[in-house]
Amino acid sequence: MTIAVVDYGMGNLRSVSQALEHVASGRDVVVTADPATVAVAERVVFPGQGAMPDCMRELDARGLRPAVLAAARDKPFLGICIGLQMLFEHSDEGDVAGLGILAGAVRRFPDERMVDRDGQRLKVPHMGWNRVRQNPHALWAGIADDARFYFVHSYCVQPADPSVVTGTTGYGIPFTCAVGRDNIFAVQFHPEKSAQDGLQLLKNFVAWQP
Repeated sequence: MTIAVVDYGMGNLRSVSQALEHVASGRDVVVTADPATVAVAERVVFPGQGAMPDCMRELDARGLRPAVLAAARDKPFLGICIGLQMLFEHSDEGDVAGLGILAGAVRRFPDERMVDRDGQRLKVPHMGWNRVRQNPHALWAGIADDARFYFVHSYCVQPADPSVVTGTTGYGIPFTCAVGRDNIFAVQFHPEKSAQDGLQLLKNFVAWQP
């Protein structure tokens, strides 16, 4: 089995590939910017860091859009961080179109609601560990509800279809932090930086038969 980690030049993918190698014994994990390699991989991981306009531009500049769209149609597909946001139709960050695989938009955390229960201001970007409330999905196997995962982001997704929401968390407001539909699962947090529970999620992805 080959697991392709899509490299479109946005972010250090070493931690993602190392975490996958740790849980995917006997499988090839390849970090690649080659559309042909993505096309023949059995599983695809779509991570990313940075600003949405830059990510979309670099994805197209490397000719990776068709391969990513094809992978999202027919093979186990895991989006991470910006790799979640890019699946949606539009982002307020730079007023840019996403891939349109899932209906909905990407919005910035609203400044006026960025306060905690004690009325203290919350910083944006949202950075640190937060609990995730799960909706049933195979990739949560072996992970307790309300487990903590590591986040770094200023924008969050607002799916048009609530049935795709597989995880929520709260930071000033409740927001969707995980989605799933058919062969696609995507998360706002970084499983590769989320200790044992993050590794368990990646292990579940490697074994997942959607």
